Amino acid sequence: MQIIERTEGRYEVQDVEFGQVYRWRPATMLVECNCGAMQNLTGSTTECGECGADHAVAVRQVLASAKQPGDEALRPWRYAGDRESVGLPF
Repeated sequence: MQIIERTEGRYEVQDVEFGQVYRWRPATMLVECNCGAMQNLTGSTTECGECGADHAVAVRQVLASAKQPGDEALRPWRYAGDRESVGLPF
């Protein structure tokens, strides 16, 4: 297995009718399996979809070694700034 790209876990902000929704996107790894298949793996999805090889140990080691995000990345709604004009009108 060869790691091609790694993405840290994060929240993505989606604007909705009455405000914003924060959706969690877990850390992922784009890997090339020994069988040649390209796979996006997460801490909960560790098997190759083509050959069934389980890469759980390698995935968890790499994701566990990532630096822990700060409070602003974990709780972006606390740092959203001026929220007076967002939401239901009175």
